[in-house]
Amino acid sequence: MPADAPPTQVTVDEARELAATWARGLDRLAADMYAFLVQHIPEAAEPDLAGLTLASCASNIEALLSMIRHGIPVSATEAPVAALEHARRMAVRGRGVDATLRFYRLGHAHLWEQWSAALAAAVPDRDRLVVALQETAAFTFHYIDQVSARVGAEHIAERERLQRRAALVRADVVRSVLAGERVDPGAAERALGHPLAPPHLAFVCWTAGDPAALERAAQALAQVLGGPRPLLVPDGPAVLGVWAIAGPGPVPTDALARAVRDAAPEVHVACGAPAPGLAGFRVSREQAERARRVAQLADRRPGLTAYAEVALADLLSRDLEAARAFVAAELGALADPHDGAAGRAREALAAVVAPDGGIAAAARALDLHRNTVLQRVRRGEELRGRPLTERPAELHAALLLAQVLGPAVLRS
Repeated sequence: MPADAPPTQVTVDEARELAATWARGLDRLAADMYAFLVQHIPEAAEPDLAGLTLASCASNIEALLSMIRHGIPVSATEAPVAALEHARRMAVRGRGVDATLRFYRLGHAHLWEQWSAALAAAVPDRDRLVVALQETAAFTFHYIDQVSARVGAEHIAERERLQRRAALVRADVVRSVLAGERVDPGAAERALGHPLAPPHLAFVCWTAGDPAALERAAQALAQVLGGPRPLLVPDGPAVLGVWAIAGPGPVPTDALARAVRDAAPEVHVACGAPAPGLAGFRVSREQAERARRVAQLADRRPGLTAYAEVALADLLSRDLEAARAFVAAELGALADPHDGAAGRAREALAAVVAPDGGIAAAARALDLHRNTVLQRVRRGEELRGRPLTERPAELHAALLLAQVLGPAVLRS
């Protein structure tokens, strides 16, 4: 057998006899170990943990002594029921797996100190004592190692179960809020672990790539906005809802766009406008969904789409077929998506008929000579079949739809 392989059993008779003697004082041994653990881990004495800690001490000591006494191989080790429940309780308390395993490291040290002293007194022959110490040291180590592995795995499994349950509760609360159902704000805040009264800025993040990029995008958004940790609620494997508490002042859309582009360039993000309370939580998310709709209709590249920037185009395109017909009727041949001249003319006309537009303003905005703008405007009027002064509001709306939604509303 390799030197580092665990022993199949303890062979020294004095060690087995000592295990039998100790088993008769199990209650005292468990109480001593429990007291030692409480001294080093005070939370072990707290009401919801004390009984399980003592039961875990007793069941582990009993199992270990029984295996030594009866020559049971260490490979037969099973974690006691009380030990598994203790691990689950630690997970419920929000403690990490290392905090759970610390009980075993300390318990092992305490038990070995007592056992090795008692074994030295029980085995007068030095050679047999060396063998007994080697066998029981290796046996005890491998017992604790196997139990710790099982307990650690149970702790992690319970934490994952708790996280799944909490995620389901959060998703259910969010669905209720978004559906406009009657929701108790205090209960909702406790379930979400997130305040709902302050103004919220909602985001929808989605990607066709690695879903892990969604959380990177959310973290980048949070860093720009500052404030408390945002609420993250997945909506399937490739979509993540984000609610962040909005600070004073306008939304820093440029900074948000840069942050997302740097942290997760493959992620699309749509955002609403800040609004307070449960109603604001819902309205901002609805706006983010509307912005997402526009981004998808326009087949935009990954990046940020703010509802404030596309709200009018969204409203005008709620009936998409009607919007297409409207654009075709208002723009005529100017609506050809494949004609480069038509595209340049649409751009010039949009700048001219904008509320703060005009020929000079359009030239500045497009960085073109005034005469070039005039030429493109004339070409646009020709393609449209009527002057830009005819139905200017309708022309502006049609150009806006073409500019924001592109091929989604332009005739092919």
